[in-house]
Amino acid sequence: MEPARYQALVLAGGSARRFGGADKGLQLLDGRPFVVHTLAALAAQSAPPVSCLISANRNLDTYRAFGHPVLSDSRPGYQGPLAGIAEGLAELSEDWLLVVPCDVVALPADFAARLFAEADERTDAVCACDAERHHPALVLLHRRVRASLDDFLHGDSRRLRDWLAGLNTREAFFATPFPNLNNPEAVAALQRRG
Repeated sequence: MEPARYQALVLAGGSARRFGGADKGLQLLDGRPFVVHTLAALAAQSAPPVSCLISANRNLDTYRAFGHPVLSDSRPGYQGPLAGIAEGLAELSEDWLLVVPCDVVALPADFAARLFAEADERTDAVCACDAERHHPALVLLHRRVRASLDDFLHGDSRRLRDWLAGLNTREAFFATPFPNLNNPEAVAALQRRG
């Protein structure tokens, strides 16, 4: 389908264990926080979002200074990306929510358009995948999945893959792997290449 109006949610609310507990979204790449790179990549989309939301649980004033609404988990403890996605779906004013983790600091300009191209009126979710891996947290979600996620969060699993497996989920393939800066070594390696 053609790209529809959508909002984007940047996930920056995790505990960042691989960064020693430091706030991952505020880690620097080329002198700018990860979250700033991610927001810029969303703004540069050929089909840009109507608005962006940020999921964060620490340093809330710092995140608010980037000029977008900040959502914190209403569930206690760090319950993973699903908790942040639940907050994004609760605030959604459009039919679609594009979810992007803060450590994915670059996106192809047609990223959103290519996810929408895989969707039809029955699609609940479209995930990105590349030659290296499946990316369940790079996902386009229809607003109808909100009740399903609320129900899922009452169970024992917090795995995004497990929840998506119960939805009408499609995949969009990208030939070039996405940068995944989930530890300091990955950041150093990207900076050496860049």
